[in-house]
Amino acid sequence: MEKITSTQNPVIRRLKALKDAKERTATGLFLVEGEVMIKEALKCGLNPIEALFENESALIDALRKSGANVHLVSRNALEAACDTKTPQGCVCAFTMPRKTALPEESMKIVALDAVQDPGNVGTIWRTADAAGFDAVIFGEGCADAYSPKVQRAAMGSGFRVPAVHGKLTEMLPAYIKGGASLIVSALDGSDLYARSPIAKDKMMILVIGNEAKGVSKEVQALSNVRLKIPMRGGAESLNAAVAAGILMYELTK
Repeated sequence: MEKITSTQNPVIRRLKALKDAKERTATGLFLVEGEVMIKEALKCGLNPIEALFENESALIDALRKSGANVHLVSRNALEAACDTKTPQGCVCAFTMPRKTALPEESMKIVALDAVQDPGNVGTIWRTADAAGFDAVIFGEGCADAYSPKVQRAAMGSGFRVPAVHGKLTEMLPAYIKGGASLIVSALDGSDLYARSPIAKDKMMILVIGNEAKGVSKEVQALSNVRLKIPMRGGAESLNAAVAAGILMYELTK
């Protein structure tokens, strides 16, 4: 296999372009870096399209068997295509999972209301996976679910836990009408640790709000459960991903 060395090679430019959200939307592809993450994407049934490897690897055969075009590349060519400054030796473009509705039987959902930091979004996704949540809803104004930074923070959970996208004020009322508990964090809410229990057979949607503004007034108006995490020290608030982790684990006790 001939090694690609030029950063201007069409293959390199094609994958490099996927670092841009508009190109990901146009092509329906996103980047996955590193052997561990690529293996996890394959394990979860994602469809590989094109990959770059700095060195020979047993993973190359697995990708080719799955229909991907694989190329050996020089270090500088790999760095040009990857989002990280020091790539782990390989990158692969996969087809984005397409979900238009929550999976049937979903009972525990996290909804993101304009959560903008990619690290927070990925960490919340990963924590939702660990805590046994069934899906994540991305509302308007959120960081791009399939950006490299979000997927690195999610550490493979973005492949396992389904994500759907939409306007929360249009999506959530139907679930509330069906009996779901819509939970928001609010300063005037009940103490998280003194709350009334939520029935296990009832759908639960936990909304995590914007880092600076919290849950929007429009979504708060839809909620039927308002909780607050007590601040026992001097801090006035918590990082969005930390707060989400506390709420998810406490609500699933």
